[in-house]
Amino acid sequence: MNTKTSSNQIIPEVELSALAKRAFQKLGMSEKDTDDLVHILLLADLFGLSTHGLSRIESYGDRLRIGGINSQPNIQIERLAPAIIGVDGDNGVGPVVGMRTLNAAMEAASEFGIAVAFARGSNHFGPISPYSLMAAEKGFASIIGSNATTTIAPWGGSDARLGNSPLGFGVPNPNGAPFLLDMAMSVVARAKIRNAFKRGEQIPNTWGTDAKGNPTTDPKAALDGFLLPIGGHKGYGLALMVDLFAGLLSNAGYLTHIKSWQDAPDEPQNLGHFFILIDTKRLGSAEWLSERMVDFANILTDSPPADPSKPVIVPGMIELAKLEKQRKAGIEMSTETLDLLRQYAGE
Repeated sequence: MNTKTSSNQIIPEVELSALAKRAFQKLGMSEKDTDDLVHILLLADLFGLSTHGLSRIESYGDRLRIGGINSQPNIQIERLAPAIIGVDGDNGVGPVVGMRTLNAAMEAASEFGIAVAFARGSNHFGPISPYSLMAAEKGFASIIGSNATTTIAPWGGSDARLGNSPLGFGVPNPNGAPFLLDMAMSVVARAKIRNAFKRGEQIPNTWGTDAKGNPTTDPKAALDGFLLPIGGHKGYGLALMVDLFAGLLSNAGYLTHIKSWQDAPDEPQNLGHFFILIDTKRLGSAEWLSERMVDFANILTDSPPADPSKPVIVPGMIELAKLEKQRKAGIEMSTETLDLLRQYAGE
């Protein structure tokens, strides 16, 4: 049974998953592709990353409906070298391309100990942490990245030339929780600014600038302007390196060659992703890795907190705690997203 909290509802995972699958299948996707897509987006919601979860039905659904995303892609996987994989996503929905690429990379890394897979012809593929978690559960350490629509100006520039490209790392712990770091190159995701605009709220002036490059607290001005990178020029440089790996090396679009899904929703974006996986079982036993991972975490969390109400945490701890809680109690979803899912499902 669903329960409500303000404008959100608590809905069981099984029920939400079934609803989402019905919605995307009605949009023309196959059962297998829908399973992969919903698995990624549902994990995002379980982690509490609602801006990258099933709320993406708004953009994915519109683009699938008008043909901007291919609902029945013929995804091609090619071994470019024993441990190097190329994936052509055929303009499929991003999480489907992401899942195929991850699985191909895990297969090669199982065989050779390490593998890298480059995907092109893709679209927004959700957050990175679900992929990192799946890799960690199979014993793989990972470095994963994607490029994105241009929303950040070059350092010192005055117009958007690079994307808010996400980058993530994962390290497994065979007998405990993995470390999962998932971050974009901007101070906040653009979706957070869009949500503030919808709610009529102001934003911190560290999140974005207006169209002239001036810091602003007005979310509308920030949406018309640029996102600010983390760490100033260092974040700018890191964003460029992610795009070089995800876009340029994968033979996907890069920088301003990438189409905006908002400005041109009916056109392919040609986003690129990369997955670098290391089979930790080649490095030592499960007991060896688990002992070192526990010790690593304890060194950090044993530090006396500056604020007693905020103990020291490690990457992934918050998301994994939310996942465990919501799997038991149900997932908190906005009524708006649920209504949209039901609308696409014909319900």
